[in-house]
Amino acid sequence: MGLVTEVLLLPFAPVRGSAWAIGQVLNEAERIYYDPATVRAELGRLEERLEAGEITEEEFDGMEDELLDRMEIGERMSARRDGTAR
Repeated sequence: MGLVTEVLLLPFAPVRGSAWAIGQVLNEAERIYYDPATVRAELGRLEERLEAGEITEEEFDGMEDELLDRMEIGERMSARRDGTAR
């Protein structure tokens, strides 16, 4: 039955391959987005914007909270990948 299924699904192979590739790209983008080093760099740029007067203290606080939440999510995802509990 496996061989018959593979033969019948052969026309859909490009679609399955494309779906796999898209999944890989999304996984990598998510890894970079939640990477603590990336978030720390963004926190640094955010602080520079505050010091330069580009944003207000209130805007800084809101954006900083979002970045810290993102960092926490990234650390939990990393712990799950590594098999350690936090």
